[in-house]
Amino acid sequence: MILDSRYHWRQRPERVMTWLRPIRKLHRWMAPFVILPLLVSVSTGVTYRLARDWGGFERDQVHWLMSLHEGEWLGPELEPLVVLLNGLGLIWMLTTGGGLAWREVSRSWKRKGLEGKTEG
Repeated sequence: MILDSRYHWRQRPERVMTWLRPIRKLHRWMAPFVILPLLVSVSTGVTYRLARDWGGFERDQVHWLMSLHEGEWLGPELEPLVVLLNGLGLIWMLTTGGGLAWREVSRSWKRKGLEGKTEG
């Protein structure tokens, strides 16, 4: 173990990789289960709004889209669960994906910064 106080934990890639590996695996495993309900929700929500505003459809004509969007078709017991899982899934994927992307971007910046410096 290094006792130098200037040494930061971010400078030890093996330590960072040990906690990133399971997060990356979980992110990859959950993605297919999270993306499908989110795509359904986004596409039905946008289609409903555009059909009402620009298409001139009445509420009753496109209510089936809102039913899909909100998970009404699952019944009153499961509808709140779908909304909750959609929200939690979105937060999880954005947080973990953003963190993993930020790590790659910061590593790229560091590499570019080190390549531009010369010893002298």
